[in-house]
Amino acid sequence: MDYSSSRKQLHIAMFPWLAYGHIAPYLQVAKFLAQKNHHLYYVSTPKNISRLPQLPPTLCSNITFIPLSLPHVDGLPPGVESTSELPIHKVPYLKKSFDKLETQLTEFLERSPQIKLIIHDFAPHWLPPMANQLGINLVYFSILNASSNAFLGSPSEILGGSRKSPEDFTVVPTWMDYPNNIAFKLHETVSHKECEDIVSDFERCATVLLNCKILTLRTCYEFEPEALRVLSKIHQKPIIVPLGLLPPPLTSVDDKGDENWEALKKWLDSKQEKSVFYVALGSEVSLSQESMHELAFGIEKSGLPFIWVVRKPPLVEEQFAEDMIPPEFEERVSKQGMVLRGWAPQLRILAHSSVGGFLTHCGWSSVIESLGLGKPLILFPGGSADLGLIARLMHWKKVGFEIERNDVDGSFKSDLVAACIKRVMVDPEGEQLRANALAMKEIFGNVELSNKCLDEFTQSIENI
Repeated sequence: MDYSSSRKQLHIAMFPWLAYGHIAPYLQVAKFLAQKNHHLYYVSTPKNISRLPQLPPTLCSNITFIPLSLPHVDGLPPGVESTSELPIHKVPYLKKSFDKLETQLTEFLERSPQIKLIIHDFAPHWLPPMANQLGINLVYFSILNASSNAFLGSPSEILGGSRKSPEDFTVVPTWMDYPNNIAFKLHETVSHKECEDIVSDFERCATVLLNCKILTLRTCYEFEPEALRVLSKIHQKPIIVPLGLLPPPLTSVDDKGDENWEALKKWLDSKQEKSVFYVALGSEVSLSQESMHELAFGIEKSGLPFIWVVRKPPLVEEQFAEDMIPPEFEERVSKQGMVLRGWAPQLRILAHSSVGGFLTHCGWSSVIESLGLGKPLILFPGGSADLGLIARLMHWKKVGFEIERNDVDGSFKSDLVAACIKRVMVDPEGEQLRANALAMKEIFGNVELSNKCLDEFTQSIENI
């Protein structure tokens, strides 16, 4: 249903956090709103804007990119503009620099009185007073799912609630009043501390939650009815509006590295249906050399064919990056699998009929891509943000199985990696899990459902 001709055009600023997992979904929502004839001002830094895919010509007149230059901060390497270019312990410097964008953003908004709405992320805790002064309404778009948001709790709980020690975050909160297993492991709470600034992520979230008219999330009622119910209960305001899972259109598969794809496709074509597992730990998870070696031995011990995308950790020497994979590993597994360095066409690989599972760091976008294609998950969560909570959610929903690790230090054994891969891919006890993941395609890969949620979201912001 297109009701765009009969309604007033809104001028909306979009302001995502400086991480690709935030920037990309924000652009997807901007494109949808532009199709509904609203005018979007997409605010980010020059490098992040240049990384975005080209807009379809029909939308160019409705989306304006606003580049703000990232102020210098001691400790932030020059030229860095996103989390993927940094090791986790350097992310606080990026947050400090991001906070200094306040002046430039204020100036832009003062020059643009037509903007009456900002769709923003968790990070700009300084935005509410400025928006209030300029008469601008705020909509908080959390790229997290409902379960992770529910786990955080209400703003008063976040700012001064019952949870004080890391151990307190390893139990399911009392307000999540349905059977579930959503909590952190101890080692995840410790590593999350590494990327905190003086203003914690919790404080940032609570401040924006207290001041927004609408909280919108990357989920839908069909997948998380319980968590959305809990969220509505713990937040009297803002209104909770899920905007759908935003599955990526397969047609948008990036064409970069085409020769790369030809070779990969040939290799995949030679394999049996659902026999290959794909391994990718996202652009922001950096494991120690010891963990990478243990993971490599587990992949090898599974005996199953695989494609493993290995990314050079940010800001490290080339030689160190080479040593992340055990010596002679690639020669030993040359008949079993492929190790790819750097970028890989993830969506095309997952969509291939020979791929039967995904060993993932549990980034929400990666999980959505996998389940949108009906592929089960071998869960190996990274230590930051809500990755551990996503792993628990997928394990609980029985669409993935989590690799067993030591709760305290996060260490793991290659035998358990191999066992988990086999369970998800081939073992009889993984049969139900594989069927469940396939059934999830109806929700996660359903563009119509996603667009229905986006329509409802559009109507809710038009009615503010």
